[in-house]
Amino acid sequence: MPDAPLDIRPLSSDISVMTEISDITKQLPPAIERFVLHWGDMGGHWGVNRSVSQIHALLYLAERPLTADDIAATLGMARSNVSNSIKELLAWNLIRRVPIKGDRRDHFAAETDIWEVFLRIAAGRKEREIDPAVAALRACVIEADHDPAVPRVAARRLEEMLRFVEMMEGWYAQMLSVPKSKLASLIRLGSKVLAFLPQDKTNRRQPL
Repeated sequence: MPDAPLDIRPLSSDISVMTEISDITKQLPPAIERFVLHWGDMGGHWGVNRSVSQIHALLYLAERPLTADDIAATLGMARSNVSNSIKELLAWNLIRRVPIKGDRRDHFAAETDIWEVFLRIAAGRKEREIDPAVAALRACVIEADHDPAVPRVAARRLEEMLRFVEMMEGWYAQMLSVPKSKLASLIRLGSKVLAFLPQDKTNRRQPL
């Protein structure tokens, strides 16, 4: 049988964004509660449902796989809300089902390699946000090119935006394919990488 769910300190009532609250509220240490709440707020800023982000945070810090009932009780969320949020996290490939011997219930665990988490979120955002934006801009450019009613200034700016977004999309895709160890080294280099690039005198900032 799996260990008992987390049971240390009660969560604040505002952790739930649902109208239906579980009668059984589990307990979390203050640091974990703070992280869960903050991760939920960050998710809201990124356009991700707050409950989805809170569940991801809880599973990321959990010592063992949790059931949907464990999650609902710990976070004070409606069971239906937890089920829908789990489906979304599975679609993002941020959590996985884990079989537990002797228990027919579904248990869930999060990916804990932080680099892998970052890459999976980045890949998901590219698919859901960047790719549709590129497709829309391409359609706008083609339509503007065949519509004499569109001023040349507007058409040119659409083309410039498309080139920029395509360039960023290409860079984004390349970064997603770079091995994690090399990507970490690249990030640590920071602005030092500029030393390996040819100097562009025309873009140098003039002294004040």
